[in-house]
Amino acid sequence: MDETPTTKWARTQWRMRMESALRTSAACAIVGCATMYGPEPIRAQLAFPAFSYLTTILIVRDATLGDALRGCWHVILATIYVIPACVLGLWVLGRGWCSIWPVAALVVAVGGFLVALSGKNTSLMTKRIGFGQVVIVVVGVIVLGERDGVLEHPLHVAASTALGGLASVLAMLLPYPRLAYSEVRKLLRLYGENTKERTVIFLRAFLAPNASTAAQYISLSPPFAETGAKLLHNIKNLQGGLLWEKPWIKKHSKSLEDRLQDIELPIRGLEIALSSGFFPLDHQELAESLPRIEIQINLKLDQTLSFNASPTTTVPELQEDFLNKSLNCLKPNDLTPKNLPSLFFLFCLTLLLQPSIITRKPKIRKPDNFWPCLSCPSKETLLFAVKCSMSLGLAVLFGLTFDKENAFWAGLTIAISFSNERQANFTVANARAQGTAMGSVYGVLGCFFFHRFTQVKFLALLPWIVFTCFLRNSRMYGQPGAISSVIGALLILGRKNYGNPKEFAIERLTEAFIGLFCLVLVENLLQPARAVSLTKFELSNSLRALNECIEEIVDSNLSDEKQEILKTHIKNLEKFCGEAELEPNFWFSPFKGKCFWKLHKSLSKMSDVLHFMGFELELDDDQEELDHLQQYIKIYLERFKDNIAISLKRLESITSIKSSAVHEEESKQKGTDHDLEAGRSNSGGDGLFLQQMKEVTDKMQNGQKKGNVNGGKMILRLGAMVFCVNLLMREMEEIERAVIELVQWENPSGLQDLHCNKIIIDEPSTK
Repeated sequence: MDETPTTKWARTQWRMRMESALRTSAACAIVGCATMYGPEPIRAQLAFPAFSYLTTILIVRDATLGDALRGCWHVILATIYVIPACVLGLWVLGRGWCSIWPVAALVVAVGGFLVALSGKNTSLMTKRIGFGQVVIVVVGVIVLGERDGVLEHPLHVAASTALGGLASVLAMLLPYPRLAYSEVRKLLRLYGENTKERTVIFLRAFLAPNASTAAQYISLSPPFAETGAKLLHNIKNLQGGLLWEKPWIKKHSKSLEDRLQDIELPIRGLEIALSSGFFPLDHQELAESLPRIEIQINLKLDQTLSFNASPTTTVPELQEDFLNKSLNCLKPNDLTPKNLPSLFFLFCLTLLLQPSIITRKPKIRKPDNFWPCLSCPSKETLLFAVKCSMSLGLAVLFGLTFDKENAFWAGLTIAISFSNERQANFTVANARAQGTAMGSVYGVLGCFFFHRFTQVKFLALLPWIVFTCFLRNSRMYGQPGAISSVIGALLILGRKNYGNPKEFAIERLTEAFIGLFCLVLVENLLQPARAVSLTKFELSNSLRALNECIEEIVDSNLSDEKQEILKTHIKNLEKFCGEAELEPNFWFSPFKGKCFWKLHKSLSKMSDVLHFMGFELELDDDQEELDHLQQYIKIYLERFKDNIAISLKRLESITSIKSSAVHEEESKQKGTDHDLEAGRSNSGGDGLFLQQMKEVTDKMQNGQKKGNVNGGKMILRLGAMVFCVNLLMREMEEIERAVIELVQWENPSGLQDLHCNKIIIDEPSTK
């Protein structure tokens, strides 16, 4: 029995996770063997095995050889920047400040501030490694006292960091290299098979003889769509390692990510068209040609998804281009509301066969940089630096106060936790706390069962590392909880001479709690961020970005940058919705997840549709009738923009972080209201505009010379444009209804006069 792409992906996903777990175990085993059983001269230099483990875990999770090489580069950059500065600082300050803990905390805070302010394009991993080195150097001076010199102690920190990077690379090389190139090639093959299956399903649904048959075909597509999204996500994650394995890839060539976008967007468009309902195909010639299109699509997918494919190469069999020939049967009379979904479906098919037109500008990847930027830091960079500085300083101060010998853990726990982006503090802290507790308990149990075989207790780590590699894909714990869990076990089972395991576990748990408490405290003082609040914040940002994109549509000036900003906000909205569902409510109101997921679905669909509306009509400028056509289109889109922009601005204001009660009070003081229908006209529809398009296109086709204009393509694009406008209006209604539900649920006594009726655009006058 042949496996479906979904089944193949499940098996491939399990294999990838297991291989990642085994590679992680191998990297940790290399560190453990070097620090526990290596020659004495080597072990003397590797004085901080805990940081070797930390560095390894940061680099090696889901890594390939390219990712490991990039991680080593981060290690080198962090070490070059931090260690010489620490040596200079120790030499200037001397040893007199060792017993003054507030001074030590201040030094850590200053060091963390400088690391956070490093180059604008600096990788977050580089900064995390730098934070950890600062903590170990400063706290190590207090713990070790005069035992190590000014130069010797920082060099031990550098050696331990280098071991973590080296172990990561070795784990990716042995017993055979795990290359991003090979992984991407396998995933591309699966994605191609999955995409072909989805396309066949959509074509059969489109050609179905009745609505029930079409619905049966459409019901088969969700598993394929979900699998395709996961494959795209995994391929995207491998992009960074791919560049390190093949540095000779042309920077200005069409990236693999762009080529995948060229395929995924039209297919999502096919799904959007089919979701509008069943629509019979009237043209027999077109219906007969569509099954042959399947051959073209398969050939085009094979060409585009080839790993070394060039965007300029063509497949000879595509030159016949059945679809374009079949489109000649389209007539101006086909521009009717009933045919709009069909026209949009065919429009997406043409895009799928000509994918190079979707992403117009190649993206240039910026290299990692760690050198301080000479320009003034931005407000966001300064805020991030202040948060890192205060959190590290307080964690070290309170950690030293509780237990000087184990004060490392308070600072190290949060050194690897910082993020450039706003994140849900309680959710992340909860995951890290639970992960640390689970790992520590497992470590203590491992020591108990191996108390007679202490030399091989490290073996107990291997199944736990495998487990945590699968744990990081769970919704409850994710990356933060899984990393904390594996580190908690590593620090007990992967080291020697730390005292009683039970006492050490309790002391480290306490220090970890101190660090997380300081992190959450500072975050909530400077930038309060519950997952629910961040969800509302991203919803407001998404609405604003959507409005900016729509404003640029009319002038055919929709930039890739604006679209990327919108997609980023929608992706963040999805992330925070998931976190908000898992976040404890405390004394707050429960999370209204159903409404937010509706909003995310509508915004995602609108974001996709905007891509299709960004294409210009390919028409000759020599024909006089085109001026009338362009004028009608301009007026149509202008009025669409004006009407929908009013609602978007009001919704953005209502969905701000402030509560609706406060917002309502401010609105009353300003003499304004929240009527979402304000500024809309309720006259007309699409019929008049379509009638005008019929007249113009019919005149053009009757009066033109043969070959001047592809009438079918022109009709196709006009119908697709009107379909997109209608879809945006319908989704806008869904957004309004969901926002009204949210507002009234949060503040039942206010905003009762909100209503949500159909958005209708004024038609251009025929006078």
